[in-house]
Amino acid sequence: MNKMIWKKAFIKSIPILFSYLFVGAAYGMMMQQAGFSWYISLFASAAIYTGAFQFVLITFLSSSASMWAIGVTAFLMSSRQTFYSLTFLDELKNSGKKKLLLTHCMTDETYAVHCTLMETGSEKRNIMFGVEVFSWFYWAAGAVFGSVAGQLILADMQGIDFCMTALFVTIFIDQWEKNKQHMPALAGIFFAVVCLTLFGPSNFMLPALLLVSFLLLVMGAGKKEAETDGY
Repeated sequence: MNKMIWKKAFIKSIPILFSYLFVGAAYGMMMQQAGFSWYISLFASAAIYTGAFQFVLITFLSSSASMWAIGVTAFLMSSRQTFYSLTFLDELKNSGKKKLLLTHCMTDETYAVHCTLMETGSEKRNIMFGVEVFSWFYWAAGAVFGSVAGQLILADMQGIDFCMTALFVTIFIDQWEKNKQHMPALAGIFFAVVCLTLFGPSNFMLPALLLVSFLLLVMGAGKKEAETDGY
């Protein structure tokens, strides 16, 4: 990866930078308030690297929850990320030694940025790799900063996590404007609303992703069959 690739990856990761530094700092502050040192926040951010569960983990660690409860909760809360790599099978197949990081560090935010990349081939794979490296660093740095600054900053941090929602809305609008095919986006909205109504805000994500993934797989199979018949 040359300097130009790293530069492109950094520019693409700037929206994640602002999101992760703020939310990571909020996480670090909460860890500090729960009695955990900055290096615990750093280790958790580097090893676990799933923001939603890390916030829940604070409660688990403070209440001496069982490893079984922690493991099951981590799996359920992070299982949605299993589907992200399916979108980039071609990129992952040819990524070589980068495959491990590309697969396991693909978060909600990096996935959203990957979907905006217009590059192809090795250039796209390398930019994806750079975005994930930078994002991993942003989150860990934000957690350490928040943990260290937790005793000094007395401002109310409530609502700061809305920057994540703003990031996704911005990326959604960008994708809507760039693509002529809006069916995936409309399907995502439809199934999200249906599953939110049926399962509630805490459990709707996984069934919604299952339904959307199934629909897209069926649509993809149908498109390939139509192209074969036309040929």
